[in-house]
Amino acid sequence: MLNTETPSSLHTALDTYPTATLTAVLIDDQYHAVRAVRAVAARIAQAVDAALPRIQAGGRLIYAGAGTSGRLGVLDGVELLPTFSWPNERAIGLLAGGQQAMFIAIEGAEDNTEQGAADIAHLQPQADDVVLLIAASGTTPYVLGALHAARAAGALTIGLANNPATPLLLTAEIGIGLDTGNELISGSTRLKAGTAQKIALNTFSTALMVKLHKVYGNLMVDVKPTNVKLLRRTVSLTMHATGHDEKTCRRILEECDFHVKTAIVALQRRISVSAAGQLLEQHRGDVRSALESAIPDAPHMYHRADEKLSP
Repeated sequence: MLNTETPSSLHTALDTYPTATLTAVLIDDQYHAVRAVRAVAARIAQAVDAALPRIQAGGRLIYAGAGTSGRLGVLDGVELLPTFSWPNERAIGLLAGGQQAMFIAIEGAEDNTEQGAADIAHLQPQADDVVLLIAASGTTPYVLGALHAARAAGALTIGLANNPATPLLLTAEIGIGLDTGNELISGSTRLKAGTAQKIALNTFSTALMVKLHKVYGNLMVDVKPTNVKLLRRTVSLTMHATGHDEKTCRRILEECDFHVKTAIVALQRRISVSAAGQLLEQHRGDVRSALESAIPDAPHMYHRADEKLSP
């Protein structure tokens, strides 16, 4: 029997606990998720380093899973657009049972190996694509079908599972075993197994975005301002990074369609928004590199005299 399916010997009278005790026990059990992910930090780092050149070459992040695992994959990919301006077409979530399975449990969808392979094949994967395959059991047929199709296409495959030495971990190019053990409520892998998957996916995708220069210092400077809250955030991020006042930052942000990276470089280097964009392009979007580089002493690159910024 898989570890995640084995009944726990702890709290066998869970259904009799007072509410305060019940909630405390459920929360405390989640600490195992953090420890499980921390134990494979080196494997996650290996996955990031293997994925980076492929993504830099134009590859896509493709997530494949079923049930809770699949939904966590979809969630991770969807959040990359507003957080890091990562295009939706380069973060694709495949879920057993299709889009409707995001909201309704589709019984039996996870057992379809052929559909997993077909869903991957439909995307026409290439060698630069990175496919993350997520299954608590490590044996889910849909995910294994997707895995074999992705490997056959030459894509990088990264498997995440909560049971050691399972087919997913043994067959993926990089297997990340999140050994969370048995669940407090037997077999309910939406508990700490799911938490560990969420932490691992967050860690992988965030580290990858940092390596892609989507972060300056610890500021998310490639944020996509898709709502009022994020629009305000672009202003506060620019103020924090440059030390300039709100009025100045907002004016420069308006010139560059609220692209924080461009605003920071323009303000810090005292150059035009256009020149800042060119400088960032030359340095592959790396704000730090753009700020530290030499720039030509060309008058057209600077703000007009009436736009000069105070020190």
